Amino acid sequence: MTQVDHTRMANAIRGLAMDAVEKANSGHPGLPMGAADIATVLFTKFLKFDAADVAWPDRDRFVLSAGHGSMLLYALLYLTGNKDMTLDQIKHFRQLGSLTPGHPENFHTKGIETTTGPLGQGIATAVGMALAEKMLAAEFGKKIVNHHTYVLASDGDLMEGVSQEAIALAGVWRLNKMIVLYDDNGISIDGPTSISDSVDQVKRFKSAGWAAELIDGHDPQAIAAAITRAQKSSKPSMIACKTTIGYGAPHKAGTAKAHGEALGADELKAAKEKLGISLEPFSVPDDVLKAWREAGSRGAAEHKAWDEQFAQLGNRKRAEFERRIRHERPASLAKGLRAFKKGLLENPLNVASRKSSEAAIEVIAAAMPMEFVAGSADLTGSNNNKAKSATAFGAKTPKGRFIHYGIREHGMAACLNGIFLHGGFAPNGATFLVFTDYARPAMRLSALMGTGVVYVMTHDSIGLGEDGPTHQPVEHLSALRAIPNMRVFRPCDAVETAECWELALNRIDGPTVLALTRQNLPQLRTTAPNDNPCSHGAYELVAAQGDAKVSLFASGSEVQIAVEAQKQLAGRGIATRVVSVPSLELLLAQPAERQNAIIGNAPVKIAIEAAVRWGWDAVIGHDGEFIGMHGFGASAPAKDLFPHFGITAEAVVNAATKRV
Repeated sequence: MTQVDHTRMANAIRGLAMDAVEKANSGHPGLPMGAADIATVLFTKFLKFDAADVAWPDRDRFVLSAGHGSMLLYALLYLTGNKDMTLDQIKHFRQLGSLTPGHPENFHTKGIETTTGPLGQGIATAVGMALAEKMLAAEFGKKIVNHHTYVLASDGDLMEGVSQEAIALAGVWRLNKMIVLYDDNGISIDGPTSISDSVDQVKRFKSAGWAAELIDGHDPQAIAAAITRAQKSSKPSMIACKTTIGYGAPHKAGTAKAHGEALGADELKAAKEKLGISLEPFSVPDDVLKAWREAGSRGAAEHKAWDEQFAQLGNRKRAEFERRIRHERPASLAKGLRAFKKGLLENPLNVASRKSSEAAIEVIAAAMPMEFVAGSADLTGSNNNKAKSATAFGAKTPKGRFIHYGIREHGMAACLNGIFLHGGFAPNGATFLVFTDYARPAMRLSALMGTGVVYVMTHDSIGLGEDGPTHQPVEHLSALRAIPNMRVFRPCDAVETAECWELALNRIDGPTVLALTRQNLPQLRTTAPNDNPCSHGAYELVAAQGDAKVSLFASGSEVQIAVEAQKQLAGRGIATRVVSVPSLELLLAQPAERQNAIIGNAPVKIAIEAAVRWGWDAVIGHDGEFIGMHGFGASAPAKDLFPHFGITAEAVVNAATKRV
């Protein structure tokens, strides 16, 4: 091994970060300069990775939760020999089309485990990764799954509320393979963190069931000793590394000026001179680069040993592991759901869609008993997403496949992202639809990253009744539909619910929301073709007798209102068709020819949904009729609320007859 002084290794990170931010005249040089010692110790002495294969399943995961310090990660990828992260990419930091965007994006740059930037998301997502490691190790054994999840977190990460939800979960689950390195520099954009924060983070983490300690973040021996202790702990560990932001900058180090702006030519020159770094931009001494490249290949031997160990697994178990890491669903899933739908046609299920979802989950869990991981934010009995066969996951029951998240919607959603990104599982989490407000930042990242997470959101409208307007989601369907790459399904009956579950589980390039009712629904579907009509977002449920004068579009519980209105209009001689729209945005994503065929050319178009109108004009036009909500709900039984707000078959009939 090439022997190079630790300081010179760390200074290579500092130099690249300073130069990249300076060239872009944009970015955050302070964190890479301050945390370079931490990263150097971790990557050269502890992190199990192979730069030649960034997707090796048993690699350690490294999450830069402080995504604003992205140049730290890009420098590490370049220095360790990631083939995609060239020096030219470093030079084009924050430029269009580069692999070095302002914040790390896992879908854009290989070697990045998760997208970070919104503070708190990285540490919370990492909890899901560590959780997945614990579950997968319990199933396949520690010879196949035995890695750590490391997080570099900032003051800002720990200020965000989601971090508390996440660390509480990691503590109760005793995720001892998770190690958080806290860059404790005491500076945020506005200045010293003391102007807004006085939390003792070591005590905070200890109170959540973690091992925690404070060290000098610029002392490589202290860093190494602390990581060694953490690796031996029976608890998750937090190491508060006291650092100086912008370390080495003679005038800006330790100040907010080093946080979010380029140092400037004079300060950059002075910093390099003080640190002993070449003034030549983007230069790394040959012996330093060689030492870093050797660190990048250090894990190759462990990787080879793992390959040999993996090859010793039985063919069936090896194939199962590989299939699940690829997020490929078993053939038994489609077969089971086909039989389930056939059974529904023979014995209709007239229940709330949360209950028909529960019935579908029994079939899914039987087909995917170990990879189907469900959970609820303290609403298990209401969300109905726990299979009868499922046992609760816990520190002592790592083979459990139902997770009690507690009242932590945001932490749950971030965990789901981490579970999916780790690989091996098909995760879903549940709460009330109205509480997607608490989970939205992680749900948005799910859509941005394209994680195949399923959000089971029950109590989907004013139909939940007596809990009133605080719990009745009226704007939430529109808000979720507006998120790019988010798919929202609102099934109208048991058959559609099964079909939507199948589509959700087979979607591994983005998240799906299943919006489900509290109140009972009649089973309206009488056929279950193999092509799954829900896959088009909408389909004609009831055809008109003759040329349609009216087209009724509805989702979820309101489809039954449309069906009743169609009967009444037909009785008046008005040819009317009903189109069920389980997914409005999926309908609008169809090719124009198919979309036009589904929407049809009836002169009168009416949409019915117990929510606000936003989004429906794309189907019914700005002059179309809308039967739905125009404000917040009220506290009363569901049977009283729908007439009170004018969401009835009679209202639909009146609107249609006025326009025909």
